Amino acid sequence: MPNPKRRHSKTRGRKRRTHYKAEAPTVSIDKTSGEAHLSHRAVWTSEGKLMYKGRVIKEKKQA
Repeated sequence: MPNPKRRHSKTRGRKRRTHYKAEAPTVSIDKTSGEAHLSHRAVWTSEGKLMYKGRVIKEKKQA
């Protein structure tokens, strides 16, 4: 592996790393239940239904 001949300054490394920023996840509000959830994710409602884009995908089995 090639190695640098001279040491990089702290500023040079920090300038390169300025683009790596943590982003907050996008939160969406469900149209039918009004609950907040992550975008593009299915979410379990309080009624025991798995919802995605306003549609029921799966229901929990009743014991």
